[in-house]
Amino acid sequence: MQNFLHIGVLVRLFACVSVLAWLQGCTTTTTTTTSSSSATTNSTPTPRQVAAPIAQGELLTESDEPEARKRARTRMQLAVAYFEQGQTTVALDELKQALAVDPSFADAFNLRGLIYLRLNDMRLAEDSFRRAMALNPREPNTLHNYGWLMCQQGRYPESIQMFEQALANPTYGGRAKTLMAQGLCQQRAGLLPEAERNLSRSYELDAGNPITGYNLATLLYQRGEWLRAQFYIRRLNNSELANAESLWLGIKVERRMENREAMQQLVEQLRKRYGQSRELAAYERGAFDE
Repeated sequence: MQNFLHIGVLVRLFACVSVLAWLQGCTTTTTTTTSSSSATTNSTPTPRQVAAPIAQGELLTESDEPEARKRARTRMQLAVAYFEQGQTTVALDELKQALAVDPSFADAFNLRGLIYLRLNDMRLAEDSFRRAMALNPREPNTLHNYGWLMCQQGRYPESIQMFEQALANPTYGGRAKTLMAQGLCQQRAGLLPEAERNLSRSYELDAGNPITGYNLATLLYQRGEWLRAQFYIRRLNNSELANAESLWLGIKVERRMENREAMQQLVEQLRKRYGQSRELAAYERGAFDE
């Protein structure tokens, strides 16, 4: 992960987590789970038995599903595997076949929206998410993904509303990611107290997420809360997830707190590991306030 703020990284993170969440979240038999740290890899998902939500709140096991849904689900599982490997064209072909077999398969529309989001085709992504929501209006992963799309378009009030609807589901297992996304969108919208609150809530649920830790530290640094920013950025920089951007923020925090020794240690790491980075160039010209 080269840049904690890069849009492609964030879209990929949210997309992969969401795909795995709705494949795993309704399992009816033992499955192989995926941690948040591994959810962004290109590993191919193994076949899973997934329950189909019914309007009355009951669940059908995969063996009880109609034959059309079983065939569509097999196609969708192939599409997930191709999507995780970056083969988006093949994944879309598999989804096309899945939806030809079962046009009412909301999960397939959700995945199609994620693929178009990765391809930066916002019109088709939105159309796909809307179709998924029409079939399953309260599905939290679709609400999350649609909210993230709106955030990228600067539709912040609508985006935040979608995140709130996702979080309102008491069984939703992706709360940390949605709180993070909501906090990032609120930060972009200038709603800094709200952004801090939701990033902090996300951090409480998943302290190992580098995007949450970095952006929370950045927000606190910008507000002049050096000590609190130091707590989050030090924890990140002491992990294997540190990168040029986090080291540079750490340097600026330690400089503000006049911790020269700690600052120089971070400078040496930055120089050794990221000698050609723009962050090192900024340090060398003394551009601490850019």
